[in-house]
Amino acid sequence: MSLFKNPFDPKQKLTCACGGHASPEAHAAAQTLSLEQTHRRVLESAALRAVFPKDADRRRFLQAVGATGAATLLSQFFPFGSLQAIAAEAGPLEKKDLKVGFIPITCATPIIMADPLGFYKKYGLNVEVVKTAGWAVVRDKTLNKEYDAAHMLSPMPLAITVGAGSVAQPYYMGAVENINGQAITLSLKHRDKRDPKQWKGMKFAVPFDYSMHNFLLRYYLAEHGVDPDKDVQIRAVPPPEMVANMRADNVDGFLAPDPVNQRAVFEGVGFIHLLSKDIWDGHPCCAFSASEEFAKSAPNTFAALFKAIVDATHYSSKKENRAEIAKAIAPKNYLNQPEEVVTAILTGQFDDGLGNRMNVPDRIDFDPFPWHSMGVWILTQMKRWGYIKGDVDYKKIAEQVFRAADCGKLMQELGYAPPATTYRKHTIMGKVFDPDKPKAYLKSFKIGKSA
Repeated sequence: MSLFKNPFDPKQKLTCACGGHASPEAHAAAQTLSLEQTHRRVLESAALRAVFPKDADRRRFLQAVGATGAATLLSQFFPFGSLQAIAAEAGPLEKKDLKVGFIPITCATPIIMADPLGFYKKYGLNVEVVKTAGWAVVRDKTLNKEYDAAHMLSPMPLAITVGAGSVAQPYYMGAVENINGQAITLSLKHRDKRDPKQWKGMKFAVPFDYSMHNFLLRYYLAEHGVDPDKDVQIRAVPPPEMVANMRADNVDGFLAPDPVNQRAVFEGVGFIHLLSKDIWDGHPCCAFSASEEFAKSAPNTFAALFKAIVDATHYSSKKENRAEIAKAIAPKNYLNQPEEVVTAILTGQFDDGLGNRMNVPDRIDFDPFPWHSMGVWILTQMKRWGYIKGDVDYKKIAEQVFRAADCGKLMQELGYAPPATTYRKHTIMGKVFDPDKPKAYLKSFKIGKSA
């Protein structure tokens, strides 16, 4: 048996100290491991062999305390995360202590759960995830270098790069944090107004101007003949304040991230009118982002952080892990929500506020790949509603900001198959978006400042 086999399995023998393969079967097994997994297996095997020179003693120990207990005990004396990061990268980490800002919403699940579930430490990092009040604050703290990286809305790094709403500075969006995961929630007093044409004169909230929430709400309204700039009011409200604003009758509805929507149902002030997946199934929402300066000045650190996020995102995508994740991120220092609320969102089994029990497993999902075509779509909507002006080189900006090739490389190293291309067509409310024809797409709309 080789070093590539699981050293915490008491049924396996560790007899090879050279890293070679004792059999064709062992060689085949090694080929299924990513480079990162191989590094860790080698380090763990070496540590166990040092502690237990006789393999029979190792196997008896594992049978007595179990694999998890053994791994926990051993990690107290052997810094696997730091050793692995050094082994896997071209050089040592330039910086190990990092601050990553986040907004307390379920869209930030991978960035948050990577702390309590050990994904940052796995890659040799000491990350402080910092709860932040709002998106403007997240943006400003990364621009001022108070945060090394942050949980951002996927349009934000595009906006910062082109100087929309802030001083222009090149930003990277390394990975999409979540897909779907939003909803339009209305006040219970509007339970009979299910036709958007009845919404004229109503007040809506979105988390931030440069958000998928804003652009999806505007798209949805306009497709129903409602001009979002003339027929309704839309204003930015930090997610933690949305339910209170609905209760106080300051807003009639919102397109918001969770747990805001489910909390409105939980508190009996609102009902879920429509999940965002029913507008665009698979749409991006939040993202892992950092300045280009940070990525280039600390490339090994950025790569380790990037990899931890991609790893955590794939872990979050597995339905069998959702209950564990909900328990990890619900506490006060993270989401500060009842565990049952977070579980309802992550599992897709929830009450809609109108007496219906829903089962939508992909209400929220997690896929890190930042499609360039998604970036192009976001830019068309920024142009459509007047957030950016003049000629726009859609593909050039999307490819500069959305780091699809880098994400694909890390996915491959972690054993996941990245898409073969970075562009694809998307369907939003039955209308196909072709990223090769952004100008024609814009001209097809009857409502919009650039239409």
